[in-house]
Amino acid sequence: MWSTVAGCERAAQGMISFKTIRARAAKRKGGDAALAALLPKVPSQKALAKLRDDRALAEMAKRIFSAGFVWSVIEKKWPGFEAAFLAFEPGRLLLQPDEFWDQLTGDKRIVRNPQKIAAVRENVRFVADIAREHGSFGKFLAQWPLDDQVGLLELLAKRGARLGGRTGQYFLRFIGKDGFVMSTDVVACLRDAGLDIAPNPTSKKDLKKIQDAFNGWAEETGLPRVHLSRICAMSIGENYDAETLRSRAAMDE
Repeated sequence: MWSTVAGCERAAQGMISFKTIRARAAKRKGGDAALAALLPKVPSQKALAKLRDDRALAEMAKRIFSAGFVWSVIEKKWPGFEAAFLAFEPGRLLLQPDEFWDQLTGDKRIVRNPQKIAAVRENVRFVADIAREHGSFGKFLAQWPLDDQVGLLELLAKRGARLGGRTGQYFLRFIGKDGFVMSTDVVACLRDAGLDIAPNPTSKKDLKKIQDAFNGWAEETGLPRVHLSRICAMSIGENYDAETLRSRAAMDE
């Protein structure tokens, strides 16, 4: 059951029960069993706490370079990224002079985007600072409450470089933090469910409404937020077949 506050907020917003959304998604995908088979594994927060800082920085870099680019190209070139960026080890990268970073803009092993290379350099310091404050970046992420993803995204955008918007959301998804992605279909699902938000919700007011909605659904169903997000997306919009959805894995909602 929802808490009194969350329940009142949901009632005031006039949103429908998640049971209705799940039933619609199941019908579109061929039944409850077929829908369940399309849901990703529940992220392990214990595993996230053990994440090494170099892997956190690497995932940030991968999401930054994938933004606005063909993801498959980045995946194919990724071994080159690992080599060029010294396996994304913050300790080594912090010691590199300006010349090292300047040379990367001409390195054919990677996508030579100066702004994104500069963002990786800034995020080396971001990861190192968080690790110093919390023991490791993974521990920091694991300790952050699941009912305040919006707050975590705000921190990533403010303290990190180029980690705002969908990039930050996909970083959390790929790194193993349970949460939602505000994709076009997820936003359409929320609006269809009765949530009064903009088609492209970016205001603090709209983001709070979205957080409250997912918190309420989590209390209602007991489901992880990654499942709520995926089911929401599959309940509306283009009805992709199972093979297409499996091929996308965590890449999209």
